[in-house]
Amino acid sequence: MLNDFIHIANIRSSVILTGSYVAATVVGPTATGVFNVECSAYNQLKVVANFTIGSLTDADIKIEFSHDGTTYSQETFSSIATTQDTMSLGHHTMAATGVYEINAPITGRFIRVSAVGNGTATSSLLALDVILSTK
Repeated sequence: MLNDFIHIANIRSSVILTGSYVAATVVGPTATGVFNVECSAYNQLKVVANFTIGSLTDADIKIEFSHDGTTYSQETFSSIATTQDTMSLGHHTMAATGVYEINAPITGRFIRVSAVGNGTATSSLLALDVILSTK
């Protein structure tokens, strides 16, 4: 029987952020991957981000999913007004030091989480864990 959840620590160790998106270690069913997990066996993703802002203005995290481990699609957010649904590629912004939880439904076999620092990266840090669950 499948466990209700799996906690995968340190998909990104606590390191300084850069001015470009950098992907953490991909989680998915690969023989060569560090985190060999069939993500589609779960339906909920929680990203736990331990963030130190340092001199940054803020930092962004984006979540991407893939069925083949090669072609990824980014989490999408919608803004609905009257009869129009405007969709945008989503990201989550952190503007203060803290431990953040980002929840999303799992929509693929592979998960890639990337982060970018906005502003001066001095003394900034970000570590990422993920929890996959069936509830």
